[in-house]
Amino acid sequence: MLAVWSGRHAGHDPQHEVQFGERIPIYEVPARAEAIRAALEADGGFSLVGPRDHGTGPIEAVHDPAMLRYLEEAWRDWEALGRGGELVPHTVLHPGLREGMGPAAEPSTPAGRIGFWCFETMTPIVAGTYEAVRAAADVGLTAADAVLGGERAAYALCRPPGHHAARAVFGGYCFLNNAAIAAEHLVRETGEPVAVLDVDYHHGNGTQQLFWERGDVLYVSLHGDTRRAYPYFTGSPEETGAGRGRGATMNVPLPEGCSDDRYLDLLDRALEAVAGFPGETLVVSLGLDTLAEDPITDLALTLDVYPEIGRRVGALGRRTVVVQEGGYHLPSLGEGVVGFLRGVGGG
Repeated sequence: MLAVWSGRHAGHDPQHEVQFGERIPIYEVPARAEAIRAALEADGGFSLVGPRDHGTGPIEAVHDPAMLRYLEEAWRDWEALGRGGELVPHTVLHPGLREGMGPAAEPSTPAGRIGFWCFETMTPIVAGTYEAVRAAADVGLTAADAVLGGERAAYALCRPPGHHAARAVFGGYCFLNNAAIAAEHLVRETGEPVAVLDVDYHHGNGTQQLFWERGDVLYVSLHGDTRRAYPYFTGSPEETGAGRGRGATMNVPLPEGCSDDRYLDLLDRALEAVAGFPGETLVVSLGLDTLAEDPITDLALTLDVYPEIGRRVGALGRRTVVVQEGGYHLPSLGEGVVGFLRGVGGG
C-alpha cells in the first residue's frame, strides 16, 4: 500500500497543553508520526513517498481563507512582540459574548487573534506549526490523488491531525481538516459523492460542521459519547444534517468500557450506512485513541481488533483514503495502524 508522509510535521513541536487549568505535557507529539513511520518501514508492505504541493486552493475550498492567513501569520506576529514559547489563547470568542450585538471583528493583536480563531487551550502554535499543517494537508491530498490514479487504498500519515478543525475555527490539536480537504478534493475531481467514516475516539466536530448541509458527502462517526467525552457539544445521534444534507450525518456514540465485540457490532451499523450511500470512494479518519491503553480514552479495545476493523472497512470494496487522526499510546501506535491498514488491504 502507498503511504504518504512528510518530515515537516516535526516543526510542530509544542511542549505543553492546558487541560482544566493545569499545564501538562502535550500528548500530540512528533514521536507519534515517527512511531507510525517506523512501523510502516519495518513491515515492508508499504511504499513511503512524500507529498506534492497542492497550493492553497484545495484548503480554501474547505476553510475560511482568513483562517489560513491567520495561521500563516500567527507566529511571525507573536515573535514581533518579542514573545516566544507557545501561543495559546487566554480569551476565546464565546457566542454568548456578543449575543444580540452582531458578529465580532477579528482583533488586530496576536493575543486577540488567536482567541478569535481557536476554541480551546490544548492546541498551541509554535514556530514550525504553519509549515507542518500545510504539509499535513498536502499529505492527505497526495494520498487522495493516488486513489484517483488507480490505487485501491492509500494511507496519509497526517500530523497534526485535523478532524476537529471546522470552516473558521481550529482546536483539539487540529488546525486544518486533512480528511475534509481530501474528501472535498475527491468530490471535485470525480463529480461523485464521497463517504467519510470517522473512527477516532473523539467526535469529528469539524468534519460534521463542514459537510452539515451537504448531500454529496456522508459523515459517519463512531466516538465516545460526547455527554462525557470531548468535544462535548457535538456528536449526538439526533444530529443528522440539515437542508440538502439532512440524513447525511450519522453519529454512533460508544459506551464507556466498550469492548472489541461491542465495537464491531456498532461498526457494522456504521458500515451499513456507508454501503447504502452512492459513490465509490471512502475517506477514513483513523484514530487509535480507542485503544484501552490510550491515555485519553475510556474504551477497552485491544490491538487484536484493528485488523478486523480494517478488514470490514476494506470489504466495502470502495477506493479508500485513510487519514491519520489521533492515537497517543506510543508503544502500540505503529502496530495498531499497520494492523488496520493490512486489514483494509486484505493482508
